[in-house]
Amino acid sequence: MFRAILVEKTDSGQEAKVATLAEAQLPEGDVLLRVERSTVNYKDALAITGRSPVIRRFPMVPGIDGAGEVLESTHPAFRRGDRALVNGYGVGEAHFGCLAERARLKGDWLVRTPAAFTAAQAMAIGTAGYTAMLCVMALERHDLAPEKGEVLVTGAAGGVGSVAVAILARLGYRVVASTGRPSEAEYLKGLGAGEVVERAALATPGKPLQKERWAGVVDCVGGVTLANACAATRYRGAVAACGLAGGMDFPATVAPFILRGVTLIGIDSVMAPMDERREAWERLARDLEPRKLAAMTREIGLGEVVAAAPEVLAGKVRGRLVVDPSR
Repeated sequence: MFRAILVEKTDSGQEAKVATLAEAQLPEGDVLLRVERSTVNYKDALAITGRSPVIRRFPMVPGIDGAGEVLESTHPAFRRGDRALVNGYGVGEAHFGCLAERARLKGDWLVRTPAAFTAAQAMAIGTAGYTAMLCVMALERHDLAPEKGEVLVTGAAGGVGSVAVAILARLGYRVVASTGRPSEAEYLKGLGAGEVVERAALATPGKPLQKERWAGVVDCVGGVTLANACAATRYRGAVAACGLAGGMDFPATVAPFILRGVTLIGIDSVMAPMDERREAWERLARDLEPRKLAAMTREIGLGEVVAAAPEVLAGKVRGRLVVDPSR
């Protein structure tokens, strides 16, 4: 028996609670993982609160991220005692996830946890940090380099944004961090931001083509913010779009793309190819300073997850929430 967050259908919608499950209730998979740490991502918060139809079947254990020790395996790449982690692949949406003490998963979804990270550190990174690294890798493939100019990170105080700021600063970029929480300016500068700007500067509709400033952008917000970021990106610059906290719409024109050759890159972390996943985690082990993880992380127990979910959606959580399922 083990504890898990369980989301069930009710007459009025859905209910999320801490429940006790048996391993026999876990779905099919060739690896049984003892989950040492998980996280509460934006998508997890949507699943727990029911604010968006993230869950595709009920009942469901949410948790798109998990890291821990392999207890059982019939997969050729993993054996008992191995350290592994999972991000995405529909885990926590269509397949029981990792906000639990146990998870049965497909070995093809797993990445070996880099030796540089404990399970807690790996989940302080989680999907948010892995997505941030996918953004950096995509921008690098479009020839972004520190000497090309400033890089903008929107939604910078959130999970993806925090890790993106830390990585880019470590790589030598001058990072401009945009946030709707001015009180987090010192936190962002501690991660390496050279300048912090208020979200309002990007959240109001602007001209379709603005003064060139950004060599590259990591956008975690979408909506008007993304449109303004594209409009101010320099000639042949690139924008990596990975979030929609500010909305799914894109109220822009084609001007930046056909007059300045700006590239807009969509970043998908859920079904990204395994070779990109492995590369991203190898890069994280090299390009992210572990000491900065502590500054952007708060750890909670399984019993605190349901109450934390609305705070994540409201943008009140700095950086990352790591979950210890054992408490």
